[in-house]
Amino acid sequence: MLSILLNSNTGWVLLSTMTLGIAAGTIGCMAYWKRQNLMSDALSHAALPGVVIAFLLIGEKNLLILIIGAAISALIGAFLIQWITTASRISEDSAMGMVLAIFYGFGIMLLTIANRSAGGNQSGLDGFIYGQAAAMVRTDVITMLVLALIVVFIVFIGFKEWKLYLFDGQFAKGIGLSLKGMNTLYTAVLVTTIVIGIQAVGVILMAAMLIIPAVSARYWTQSFKIMILLSAIFGGLAGAAGTLISALGSGLPTGPFIVVVGAGFFVVSLIFGKEKGILIHYLQFKLHQRNQQSNTQTLKQEG
Repeated sequence: MLSILLNSNTGWVLLSTMTLGIAAGTIGCMAYWKRQNLMSDALSHAALPGVVIAFLLIGEKNLLILIIGAAISALIGAFLIQWITTASRISEDSAMGMVLAIFYGFGIMLLTIANRSAGGNQSGLDGFIYGQAAAMVRTDVITMLVLALIVVFIVFIGFKEWKLYLFDGQFAKGIGLSLKGMNTLYTAVLVTTIVIGIQAVGVILMAAMLIIPAVSARYWTQSFKIMILLSAIFGGLAGAAGTLISALGSGLPTGPFIVVVGAGFFVVSLIFGKEKGILIHYLQFKLHQRNQQSNTQTLKQEG
């Protein structure tokens, strides 16, 4: 274990996946309260065509350029979801499903073309589907770290505004807060978090990085602030633990292990969480049942 940690590449990958988990957990809480968990899944799949198009244009695997391409593609997907919802009778969930399927199918088609081109098979583009954190070099990690820290910083400095935007939009509008501007900023940080994570965990599993920590945290608290902190901790620990587990084996995928560890946190939260956890709910039910029986016996004795 110590030799793995001392490996410079493993250390950088560990730092990047942990930071990614923190950022994903933070943004995932906002997606949870906006009831847009499917949006993160749709946008992560919508990012794939942008990655491949960026590669085809520059002819090399430059993570920053690929991230920019992914971000543009995901933003187009977000715009199409909004446009379809407002310009037709199609529900938002249906629009998300359509965009997810169409963009992902288009991305796979482009990926097939790219892999048949010169150097395509050696580019490692397939890693963006399932994730390939071990293939990241130091410059890739630094790019991820900087963007993830920017996302966390934006949420931190505007925490009060985010809280108003999510829970009391009318009051926020009344005090002069631009809901359109906040919605644009929310979409931007969501897309940024998604595109920086697809190299590590892939477009298929990136949604789980956003959803699982937030849902897990919800079982422990009713406070939005504590929920964000817990979600960030769960995401960071899942990223670090999943990376360490995958590093112990040869060629083990990092993304799936991160998601499995996150799922483990969810199971623990589901059972032991003090807010509607199964065990706590069962104990409260039994206590209530016992109190009712005690009250019934007392009334019988008094009667």
